[in-house]
Amino acid sequence: MPKLRSTAAVCTTLSALAATSILTNPSAAEPFSTTPCVLHRTDAHHSEGVDTWNADYTRPAGKVDAVMVFLSFPDARPRTTPAELAADHFPATSRYYQQASYGRLTLRPHPLKRWLRMPRPSTAYAMKRDWDMADRAAYLQDAFAVADKAVDFSRYQVVYFVADPDAPGVDSDATKVVNLDTPVHVDGVDVRRVVTVFEKHPPDRLVLAHETGHVFDLPDLYHRPVDGKGDWDTHVGDWDLMGSQFGLSPDLLAWHKWKLGWLDPRQVVCVRGARPTRLTLEPLEAGPGVPVQGTAGAPAFGLGHGVKLAIVRTGPDSALGFEARGAAGNDRATCREGVLVYRIRSGAESGGGPVEVVDAHPHTEACWEKSVYPPLADAPVALGESFTVPGEDVQVEVEGRTASGAWTVRITPEITG
Repeated sequence: MPKLRSTAAVCTTLSALAATSILTNPSAAEPFSTTPCVLHRTDAHHSEGVDTWNADYTRPAGKVDAVMVFLSFPDARPRTTPAELAADHFPATSRYYQQASYGRLTLRPHPLKRWLRMPRPSTAYAMKRDWDMADRAAYLQDAFAVADKAVDFSRYQVVYFVADPDAPGVDSDATKVVNLDTPVHVDGVDVRRVVTVFEKHPPDRLVLAHETGHVFDLPDLYHRPVDGKGDWDTHVGDWDLMGSQFGLSPDLLAWHKWKLGWLDPRQVVCVRGARPTRLTLEPLEAGPGVPVQGTAGAPAFGLGHGVKLAIVRTGPDSALGFEARGAAGNDRATCREGVLVYRIRSGAESGGGPVEVVDAHPHTEACWEKSVYPPLADAPVALGESFTVPGEDVQVEVEGRTASGAWTVRITPEITG
Protein backbone atom coordinates (compact mmCIF):
# COMPACT_ATOMS: atom_id res chain seq x y z
CA MET A 1 0.00 0.00 0.00
CA PRO A 2 1.47 3.39 -0.92
CA LYS A 3 2.08 5.87 1.85
CA LEU A 4 2.00 9.65 1.89
CA ARG A 5 4.72 10.83 4.26
CA SER A 6 2.43 13.47 5.70
CA THR A 7 -1.00 14.82 4.85
CA ALA A 8 0.40 18.34 4.75
CA ALA A 9 2.97 17.40 2.12
CA VAL A 10 0.58 16.55 -0.68
CA CYS A 11 0.58 19.84 -2.59
CA THR A 12 3.62 21.54 -3.97
CA THR A 13 3.92 25.26 -3.44
CA LEU A 14 6.54 26.71 -5.74
CA SER A 15 7.92 30.21 -5.27
CA ALA A 16 8.67 32.57 -8.15
CA LEU A 17 12.34 33.55 -8.43
CA ALA A 18 13.24 35.78 -11.35
CA ALA A 19 16.21 34.50 -13.37
CA THR A 20 18.51 36.90 -15.15
CA SER A 21 20.12 36.62 -18.54
CA ILE A 22 22.19 38.77 -20.86
CA LEU A 23 20.39 40.31 -23.82
CA THR A 24 22.50 40.86 -26.93
CA ASN A 25 21.58 42.97 -29.93
CA PRO A 26 22.94 42.10 -33.35
CA SER A 27 20.28 42.31 -36.08
CA ALA A 28 19.09 39.10 -37.73
CA ALA A 29 16.39 36.46 -37.82
CA GLU A 30 17.61 33.04 -36.78
CA PRO A 31 16.39 29.63 -35.56
CA PHE A 32 15.90 29.16 -31.84
CA SER A 33 18.77 26.74 -31.42
CA THR A 34 21.16 29.71 -31.35
CA THR A 35 18.78 32.53 -30.59
CA PRO A 36 18.84 34.94 -27.63
CA CYS A 37 15.04 34.91 -27.80
CA VAL A 38 14.98 31.77 -25.66
CA LEU A 39 13.65 32.67 -22.20
CA HIS A 40 15.31 30.84 -19.33
CA ARG A 41 13.29 28.64 -17.00
CA THR A 42 12.79 30.19 -13.57
CA ASP A 43 11.56 28.77 -10.27
CA ALA A 44 8.05 30.04 -11.04
CA HIS A 45 5.42 27.28 -11.00
CA HIS A 46 5.06 26.11 -14.63
CA SER A 47 7.61 28.69 -15.80
CA GLU A 48 7.32 29.67 -19.46
CA GLY A 49 11.08 29.33 -19.89
CA VAL A 50 11.98 27.11 -22.84
CA ASP A 51 15.73 26.62 -22.47
CA THR A 52 15.38 23.37 -20.49
CA TRP A 53 12.77 20.72 -19.77
CA ASN A 54 11.68 20.11 -16.18
CA ALA A 55 12.35 16.38 -15.79
CA ASP A 56 9.73 16.10 -13.04
CA TYR A 57 7.05 16.35 -15.75
CA THR A 58 5.92 13.85 -18.36
CA ARG A 59 7.38 14.64 -21.77
CA PRO A 60 4.49 14.89 -24.27
CA ALA A 61 6.07 12.99 -27.14
CA GLY A 62 5.33 9.68 -28.81
CA LYS A 63 2.91 7.36 -27.03
CA VAL A 64 1.87 8.46 -23.53
CA ASP A 65 -0.28 6.04 -21.55
CA ALA A 66 -2.88 7.29 -19.08
CA VAL A 67 -4.83 5.20 -16.58
CA MET A 68 -8.37 6.21 -15.55
CA VAL A 69 -9.40 4.95 -12.12
CA PHE A 70 -13.08 5.28 -11.21
CA LEU A 71 -13.85 5.84 -7.54
CA SER A 72 -17.23 5.28 -5.87
CA PHE A 73 -18.25 5.93 -2.27
CA PRO A 74 -20.30 4.14 0.43
CA ASP A 75 -22.87 6.99 0.54
CA ALA A 76 -23.92 6.76 -3.13
CA ARG A 77 -24.69 4.20 -5.77
CA PRO A 78 -23.23 5.27 -9.16
CA ARG A 79 -25.79 6.17 -11.80
CA THR A 80 -23.23 6.05 -14.60
CA THR A 81 -20.78 3.40 -15.71
CA PRO A 82 -17.00 3.78 -16.02
CA ALA A 83 -17.39 3.33 -19.78
CA GLU A 84 -19.81 6.27 -19.97
CA LEU A 85 -17.48 8.52 -17.99
CA ALA A 86 -14.47 7.49 -20.06
CA ALA A 87 -16.44 8.40 -23.20
CA ASP A 88 -17.03 11.87 -21.74
CA HIS A 89 -13.33 12.57 -22.17
CA PHE A 90 -12.01 10.20 -24.82
CA PRO A 91 -11.39 10.20 -27.72
CA ALA A 92 -11.93 14.01 -27.54
CA THR A 93 -8.88 14.61 -25.34
CA SER A 94 -6.62 12.38 -27.44
CA ARG A 95 -7.90 14.00 -30.63
CA TYR A 96 -7.16 17.46 -29.28
CA TYR A 97 -3.54 16.61 -28.52
CA GLN A 98 -3.09 14.69 -31.74
CA GLN A 99 -4.01 17.84 -33.68
CA ALA A 100 -2.22 20.28 -31.38
CA SER A 101 1.04 18.31 -31.55
CA TYR A 102 0.88 17.72 -35.32
CA GLY A 103 0.82 14.01 -34.60
CA ARG A 104 3.84 14.06 -32.28
CA LEU A 105 1.83 13.02 -29.22
CA THR A 106 -0.53 10.08 -28.94
CA LEU A 107 -2.33 10.11 -25.58
CA ARG A 108 -3.62 6.59 -24.98
CA PRO A 109 -6.31 6.17 -22.30
CA HIS A 110 -6.61 2.95 -20.29
CA PRO A 111 -9.87 3.18 -18.33
CA LEU A 112 -10.69 0.56 -15.70
CA LYS A 113 -13.92 -1.28 -16.41
CA ARG A 114 -15.30 -1.22 -12.86
CA TRP A 115 -15.79 1.08 -9.92
CA LEU A 116 -13.36 0.92 -6.99
CA ARG A 117 -14.95 1.62 -3.62
CA MET A 118 -13.40 4.28 -1.39
CA PRO A 119 -13.43 3.45 2.35
CA ARG A 120 -15.15 6.65 3.49
CA PRO A 121 -18.28 8.55 2.40
CA SER A 122 -17.79 11.23 -0.24
CA THR A 123 -18.80 13.92 2.25
CA ALA A 124 -15.94 12.93 4.55
CA TYR A 125 -13.36 14.40 2.16
CA ALA A 126 -14.84 17.93 2.11
CA MET A 127 -14.11 18.42 -1.60
CA LYS A 128 -14.08 21.98 -2.94
CA ARG A 129 -12.06 24.21 -5.28
CA ASP A 130 -9.64 25.47 -2.64
CA TRP A 131 -9.40 22.11 -0.96
CA ASP A 132 -7.94 21.80 2.52
CA MET A 133 -4.57 20.06 2.27
CA ALA A 134 -5.35 17.47 4.94
CA ASP A 135 -8.69 16.52 3.34
CA ARG A 136 -7.11 16.27 -0.10
CA ALA A 137 -4.24 14.17 1.24
CA ALA A 138 -6.70 11.81 2.90
CA TYR A 139 -8.57 11.43 -0.38
CA LEU A 140 -5.41 10.66 -2.32
CA GLN A 141 -4.10 8.24 0.27
CA ASP A 142 -7.36 6.29 0.19
CA ALA A 143 -7.49 6.45 -3.61
CA PHE A 144 -3.98 5.06 -4.04
CA ALA A 145 -4.70 2.36 -1.47
CA VAL A 146 -7.75 1.03 -3.32
CA ALA A 147 -6.25 1.54 -6.77
CA ASP A 148 -2.99 -0.26 -6.01
CA LYS A 149 -4.92 -3.54 -5.85
CA ALA A 150 -6.18 -3.10 -9.42
CA VAL A 151 -3.56 -0.98 -11.23
CA ASP A 152 0.09 -1.49 -12.14
CA PHE A 153 1.17 2.15 -12.00
CA SER A 154 4.53 1.38 -13.60
CA ARG A 155 2.74 1.08 -16.96
CA TYR A 156 1.41 4.66 -17.03
CA GLN A 157 2.77 8.19 -17.29
CA VAL A 158 -0.52 9.95 -16.47
CA VAL A 159 -2.97 9.12 -13.65
CA TYR A 160 -6.63 10.21 -13.63
CA PHE A 161 -8.69 9.58 -10.47
CA VAL A 162 -12.33 9.99 -11.56
CA ALA A 163 -14.92 10.32 -8.80
CA ASP A 164 -18.56 9.28 -9.04
CA PRO A 165 -20.14 12.55 -10.24
CA ASP A 166 -23.43 11.83 -8.44
CA ALA A 167 -22.01 11.24 -4.97
CA PRO A 168 -23.28 13.94 -2.59
CA GLY A 169 -19.86 15.21 -1.53
CA VAL A 170 -18.39 15.52 -5.03
CA ASP A 171 -17.84 19.12 -6.19
CA SER A 172 -17.14 19.57 -9.91
CA ASP A 173 -15.29 22.80 -9.13
CA ALA A 174 -12.58 20.76 -7.36
CA THR A 175 -11.22 19.18 -10.56
CA LYS A 176 -7.50 19.91 -10.74
CA VAL A 177 -3.99 18.50 -10.92
CA VAL A 178 -2.42 17.78 -7.54
CA ASN A 179 1.38 18.09 -7.42
CA LEU A 180 2.86 15.82 -4.78
CA ASP A 181 5.59 17.39 -2.68
CA THR A 182 6.64 13.87 -1.72
CA PRO A 183 6.00 11.49 -4.65
CA VAL A 184 3.99 8.37 -4.00
CA HIS A 185 6.22 5.36 -4.62
CA VAL A 186 4.10 2.53 -5.94
CA ASP A 187 4.83 -0.43 -8.22
CA GLY A 188 8.46 0.66 -8.44
CA VAL A 189 7.78 4.17 -9.76
CA ASP A 190 7.31 7.63 -8.27
CA VAL A 191 3.95 9.23 -9.03
CA ARG A 192 4.51 12.99 -8.76
CA ARG A 193 1.11 14.32 -9.82
CA VAL A 194 -2.46 13.15 -10.19
CA VAL A 195 -5.41 14.57 -12.10
CA THR A 196 -8.37 14.50 -9.70
CA VAL A 197 -11.56 14.56 -11.76
CA PHE A 198 -14.89 15.52 -10.16
CA GLU A 199 -16.74 16.59 -13.31
CA LYS A 200 -20.46 16.22 -13.84
CA HIS A 201 -21.79 13.90 -16.53
CA PRO A 202 -21.50 15.21 -19.20
CA PRO A 203 -18.47 17.32 -18.22
CA ASP A 204 -17.26 20.76 -19.20
CA ARG A 205 -15.86 20.94 -22.73
CA LEU A 206 -12.18 19.94 -23.02
CA VAL A 207 -11.74 20.09 -19.25
CA LEU A 208 -9.55 17.00 -19.17
CA ALA A 209 -7.39 18.35 -21.98
CA HIS A 210 -6.82 21.48 -19.88
CA GLU A 211 -5.86 19.51 -16.78
CA THR A 212 -3.63 17.22 -18.82
CA GLY A 213 -1.80 20.34 -20.00
CA HIS A 214 -0.65 20.85 -16.39
CA VAL A 215 0.75 17.30 -16.39
CA PHE A 216 2.89 18.50 -19.31
CA ASP A 217 4.06 21.57 -17.32
CA LEU A 218 1.75 24.18 -18.88
CA PRO A 219 0.51 27.03 -16.66
CA ASP A 220 -2.96 28.41 -16.10
CA LEU A 221 -3.38 31.47 -18.29
CA TYR A 222 -6.63 32.71 -16.81
CA HIS A 223 -6.84 35.57 -14.35
CA ARG A 224 -8.51 34.66 -11.09
CA PRO A 225 -10.18 37.67 -9.43
CA VAL A 226 -9.07 38.17 -5.85
CA ASP A 227 -12.61 38.13 -4.50
CA GLY A 228 -13.81 35.41 -6.88
CA LYS A 229 -15.94 37.95 -8.75
CA GLY A 230 -15.24 39.45 -12.15
CA ASP A 231 -13.94 38.10 -15.44
CA TRP A 232 -11.46 35.22 -15.47
CA ASP A 233 -10.50 35.50 -19.15
CA THR A 234 -8.91 38.93 -19.41
CA HIS A 235 -5.36 37.64 -20.05
CA VAL A 236 -5.79 35.47 -23.15
CA GLY A 237 -9.53 35.25 -23.85
CA ASP A 238 -10.31 32.45 -26.28
CA TRP A 239 -6.75 31.97 -27.49
CA ASP A 240 -5.32 29.01 -25.54
CA LEU A 241 -6.79 25.96 -23.84
CA MET A 242 -4.87 26.83 -20.68
CA GLY A 243 -6.88 30.05 -20.47
CA SER A 244 -10.33 28.58 -21.05
CA GLN A 245 -11.44 25.16 -22.26
CA PHE A 246 -14.57 26.88 -23.59
CA GLY A 247 -12.64 29.17 -25.94
CA LEU A 248 -13.46 29.49 -29.63
CA SER A 249 -9.75 29.12 -30.45
CA PRO A 250 -8.46 26.63 -27.86
CA ASP A 251 -5.36 25.43 -29.72
CA LEU A 252 -2.18 25.87 -27.69
CA LEU A 253 -0.15 28.97 -28.42
CA ALA A 254 2.91 28.46 -30.60
CA TRP A 255 5.08 29.31 -27.57
CA HIS A 256 3.59 26.34 -25.75
CA LYS A 257 4.08 24.07 -28.74
CA TRP A 258 7.73 25.18 -28.77
CA LYS A 259 8.03 24.50 -25.05
CA LEU A 260 6.54 21.02 -25.48
CA GLY A 261 8.90 20.12 -28.31
CA TRP A 262 6.33 20.07 -31.11
CA LEU A 263 8.04 22.72 -33.29
CA ASP A 264 11.27 22.15 -35.19
CA PRO A 265 14.09 24.71 -34.88
CA ARG A 266 13.38 26.15 -38.31
CA GLN A 267 9.76 26.87 -37.29
CA VAL A 268 10.77 29.47 -34.68
CA VAL A 269 12.38 32.75 -35.75
CA CYS A 270 14.02 35.35 -33.53
CA VAL A 271 13.67 38.92 -34.82
CA ARG A 272 16.40 41.30 -33.58
CA GLY A 273 17.85 44.69 -34.23
CA ALA A 274 16.18 47.75 -35.75
CA ARG A 275 15.75 46.59 -39.33
CA PRO A 276 12.37 45.24 -40.47
CA THR A 277 12.19 41.48 -40.94
CA ARG A 278 9.83 39.99 -43.52
CA LEU A 279 8.69 36.43 -43.02
CA THR A 280 5.88 34.05 -43.83
CA LEU A 281 3.91 32.64 -40.91
CA GLU A 282 2.04 29.41 -41.43
CA PRO A 283 -1.30 29.13 -39.64
CA LEU A 284 -0.69 27.63 -36.20
CA GLU A 285 -3.31 24.95 -36.86
CA ALA A 286 -1.79 23.77 -40.13
CA GLY A 287 -0.37 20.27 -39.95
CA PRO A 288 -0.55 16.93 -41.71
CA GLY A 289 -4.04 16.49 -43.13
CA VAL A 290 -5.47 19.71 -41.65
CA PRO A 291 -7.15 21.83 -44.36
CA VAL A 292 -6.45 25.57 -44.28
CA GLN A 293 -8.30 28.09 -46.40
CA GLY A 294 -6.17 29.34 -49.30
CA THR A 295 -6.51 32.75 -50.87
CA ALA A 296 -9.04 31.42 -53.39
CA GLY A 297 -11.27 30.19 -50.57
CA ALA A 298 -10.68 26.50 -51.25
CA PRO A 299 -9.02 24.21 -48.68
CA ALA A 300 -5.25 24.14 -49.15
CA PHE A 301 -3.10 21.29 -47.87
CA GLY A 302 0.64 20.84 -47.73
CA LEU A 303 1.37 23.31 -44.91
CA GLY A 304 2.86 22.20 -41.64
CA HIS A 305 6.63 22.61 -41.79
CA GLY A 306 7.07 26.38 -42.16
CA VAL A 307 7.59 29.11 -39.56
CA LYS A 308 4.94 29.05 -36.81
CA LEU A 309 6.37 31.53 -34.30
CA ALA A 310 8.27 34.82 -34.48
CA ILE A 311 9.76 36.27 -31.29
CA VAL A 312 11.03 39.68 -30.25
CA ARG A 313 12.94 39.71 -26.97
CA THR A 314 11.82 42.60 -24.72
CA GLY A 315 13.69 41.98 -21.45
CA PRO A 316 15.66 39.50 -19.32
CA ASP A 317 12.62 37.27 -18.79
CA SER A 318 10.11 38.65 -21.30
CA ALA A 319 9.34 38.49 -25.02
CA LEU A 320 6.64 39.12 -27.61
CA GLY A 321 5.25 36.23 -29.63
CA PHE A 322 3.71 36.53 -33.12
CA GLU A 323 1.71 33.71 -34.72
CA ALA A 324 -0.98 33.31 -37.37
CA ARG A 325 -4.34 31.95 -36.24
CA GLY A 326 -7.04 30.66 -38.58
CA ALA A 327 -10.29 28.71 -38.59
CA ALA A 328 -9.00 25.13 -38.84
CA GLY A 329 -8.17 22.14 -36.65
CA ASN A 330 -8.67 22.85 -32.96
CA ASP A 331 -9.45 26.47 -33.89
CA ARG A 332 -12.17 25.70 -36.43
CA ALA A 333 -14.68 27.86 -34.49
CA THR A 334 -12.32 30.85 -34.23
CA CYS A 335 -13.91 34.28 -34.28
CA ARG A 336 -11.31 36.36 -36.17
CA GLU A 337 -8.30 35.28 -38.22
CA GLY A 338 -4.98 37.10 -38.34
CA VAL A 339 -1.65 37.49 -36.57
CA LEU A 340 -1.95 37.14 -32.81
CA VAL A 341 0.48 39.10 -30.63
CA TYR A 342 1.16 38.23 -27.00
CA ARG A 343 3.57 38.93 -24.16
CA ILE A 344 5.43 36.10 -22.41
CA ARG A 345 7.03 36.36 -18.95
CA SER A 346 9.03 33.35 -17.78
CA GLY A 347 9.18 34.65 -14.20
CA ALA A 348 5.40 34.82 -13.76
CA GLU A 349 3.62 32.08 -11.82
CA SER A 350 0.87 29.90 -13.22
CA GLY A 351 -2.29 31.99 -12.91
CA GLY A 352 -0.22 35.16 -12.52
CA GLY A 353 -0.26 36.29 -16.14
CA PRO A 354 2.67 34.38 -17.71
CA VAL A 355 1.07 35.12 -21.09
CA GLU A 356 -1.10 38.10 -22.03
CA VAL A 357 -2.64 38.61 -25.46
CA VAL A 358 -2.17 42.12 -26.87
CA ASP A 359 -5.38 43.49 -28.34
CA ALA A 360 -4.81 44.99 -31.80
CA HIS A 361 -8.37 46.38 -31.70
CA PRO A 362 -8.78 47.67 -28.13
CA HIS A 363 -11.90 49.71 -28.88
CA THR A 364 -13.98 46.89 -30.37
CA GLU A 365 -15.09 43.38 -29.53
CA ALA A 366 -16.48 40.44 -31.48
CA CYS A 367 -18.56 37.26 -31.23
CA TRP A 368 -20.13 38.42 -27.99
CA GLU A 369 -22.69 35.60 -28.06
CA LYS A 370 -20.01 32.85 -28.14
CA SER A 371 -16.66 34.23 -27.00
CA VAL A 372 -15.48 33.74 -23.42
CA TYR A 373 -14.15 37.32 -23.54
CA PRO A 374 -15.39 39.37 -26.54
CA PRO A 375 -12.92 42.26 -26.07
CA LEU A 376 -10.08 39.88 -27.08
CA ALA A 377 -12.02 37.88 -29.68
CA ASP A 378 -10.86 40.31 -32.39
CA ALA A 379 -7.33 40.69 -30.98
CA PRO A 380 -5.38 39.48 -34.07
CA VAL A 381 -3.87 41.93 -36.55
CA ALA A 382 -5.91 41.43 -39.73
CA LEU A 383 -4.84 41.37 -43.36
CA GLY A 384 -3.68 44.81 -44.51
CA GLU A 385 -3.36 46.20 -40.98
CA SER A 386 -0.34 47.62 -39.16
CA PHE A 387 -0.08 47.53 -35.36
CA THR A 388 2.45 48.94 -32.90
CA VAL A 389 2.62 47.06 -29.60
CA PRO A 390 1.95 49.52 -26.77
CA GLY A 391 4.96 50.19 -24.57
CA GLU A 392 7.37 48.19 -26.74
CA ASP A 393 7.85 50.21 -29.96
CA VAL A 394 7.53 46.98 -31.94
CA GLN A 395 5.47 47.08 -35.10
CA VAL A 396 3.88 44.27 -37.10
CA GLU A 397 2.33 44.67 -40.54
CA VAL A 398 0.26 41.94 -42.16
CA GLU A 399 1.06 42.45 -45.80
CA GLY A 400 -0.64 39.57 -47.55
CA ARG A 401 -1.47 35.89 -47.83
CA THR A 402 0.01 33.19 -50.02
CA ALA A 403 -1.99 30.88 -52.26
CA SER A 404 -1.59 28.14 -49.65
CA GLY A 405 -3.08 30.29 -46.87
CA ALA A 406 0.10 31.39 -45.06
CA TRP A 407 0.45 34.99 -43.86
CA THR A 408 3.22 37.35 -44.99
CA VAL A 409 4.23 39.81 -42.28
CA ARG A 410 6.83 42.47 -41.60
CA ILE A 411 8.07 42.93 -38.03
CA THR A 412 10.07 45.97 -37.02
CA PRO A 413 11.56 45.51 -33.53
CA GLU A 414 12.48 49.16 -32.96
CA ILE A 415 10.27 51.98 -34.24
CA THR A 416 12.12 55.29 -34.33
CA GLY A 417 11.18 58.82 -35.29
